[in-house]
Amino acid sequence: MKQKKVCALVLLTFLLAALLAVPALAAPMDMPAPEAVAAAAQSEGQLVAGKAIACGIAIGLAAAGGAVAMGIAVAKSVGSIARQPEVTGTIRTTLMLGLVFIETAIIYSLLVVILIIFVL
Repeated sequence: MKQKKVCALVLLTFLLAALLAVPALAAPMDMPAPEAVAAAAQSEGQLVAGKAIACGIAIGLAAAGGAVAMGIAVAKSVGSIARQPEVTGTIRTTLMLGLVFIETAIIYSLLVVILIIFVL
């Protein structure tokens, strides 16, 4: 039951982050020439601020989600080793492989954040 609440909270947080990232991707509207310069400067500042906020939220969620997942994986593997010490090697190998996959997902989110900052 507790894991369902945590999953629901993580999903809600991702949805909130996506909602906050939408203004960063919005296209500027057409305006008359004198006002367009001032609006472009303001729009550029808002775009940079939106990117910074979205990237901070994205990498923070990825790191927090990865930390929670790693903690759960380690706790479950230690419990398994405590129940059946004769399969320690197999459990340890599976744990390391799982931790590598979790860390890979975090690194992918870091790459997406870097692309957002420098390319978009």
